Amino acid sequence: MELLYKPDWEKTKDNFNHWWARKNFGRCAISIKAPRNKPLCEKIPVLPEKTEDRWLDTGFLKENMDYHLGATYFAGEAIPVWSAGYPGWDFIPAYLGCDVKLVETTGWHSHIYEKGELTDYSPEDIAIDENNKWFKFALEIHKMAVEEAKGKSIPGIQAIGGVGDCLATLRSNSKLLLDLYDCPEQVKKLEMRMMDIWIEVFERFRDITCGGAEGNTNFMQLWSPGKYYTCANDFAYMISPKMFEEFYLDPLQKQIDYLDHSIYHVDGIGNFNHLDILCGIKKLNAIQFLPGAGKPSPLHYAEELKQIQNAGKNLHISIPANEVKQALEMLSSKGLFIDTWCGSESEADELLECAKKLSKWY
Repeated sequence: MELLYKPDWEKTKDNFNHWWARKNFGRCAISIKAPRNKPLCEKIPVLPEKTEDRWLDTGFLKENMDYHLGATYFAGEAIPVWSAGYPGWDFIPAYLGCDVKLVETTGWHSHIYEKGELTDYSPEDIAIDENNKWFKFALEIHKMAVEEAKGKSIPGIQAIGGVGDCLATLRSNSKLLLDLYDCPEQVKKLEMRMMDIWIEVFERFRDITCGGAEGNTNFMQLWSPGKYYTCANDFAYMISPKMFEEFYLDPLQKQIDYLDHSIYHVDGIGNFNHLDILCGIKKLNAIQFLPGAGKPSPLHYAEELKQIQNAGKNLHISIPANEVKQALEMLSSKGLFIDTWCGSESEADELLECAKKLSKWY
């Protein structure tokens, strides 16, 4: 199948299958985005005056997505993913009853488990409310993604949260940090229940999008023919590896065992402490290494990058185009995925050829 925004989609799917399997397809995997020479949609969408409408007005969301996808050149393994662009606010805690306050660039949640002790909240009572407005809106958005993507792009599953972060949103970071000491067994029970909820929500959204996507993609814009998601736990930035293993390894393992393909989003230098544990999870396919805002390039952390590769995990890094040559000289291209961007179509094509020449397989 050829897509309007990605004519080489069939070849790209093959490349992703090779990447997950750590097989050589002639170069490292590399996603390169650039401005299209001739945008396919010239109508610039009018930004709604009300902040809420910028998130919830489906007419605006359709125009905005078509405009941005049509203005982008997708080279290599870059893929055009249709989503509403949510940065994480429309996720499981909202479906469980947390109020959401929308602002310019994100949304903020209330903490419905903040009062009293964590033991006041029973795992058996946690359930998705089918009439919850945010859950109903999420279902609508995923159905809309399938329709809007037809023949042009790929419908994606939005960020829905995962281990640690969902419960931290329900309870608040500060309260949950104390709970790890005050009622550790209750935290473990609730985390395992939250993973049951996660699987339920993922399956609902996947059932909607998998046909149009011919598999799965999400906010990270990788693709798999099977059940795939980006695992993460930003809350773990604040805890030790010992606590990470005690509280979060079991629910994370349950998530990874459920999925066909998985990548772990290591976000921020505080999460680098957990690399030993992550590298030891046999079925985890890949690790995204992201130092965080204001930190040096991923290439600054050569020891950690090589640790990931030596553990037999695929490695995903985001770097500017002028660092790609250095990355290919430093790292094996086996299982390597580089996410980058260029200033023009010709620059993107040149960089792709550079990746072919410099990729080394060892």
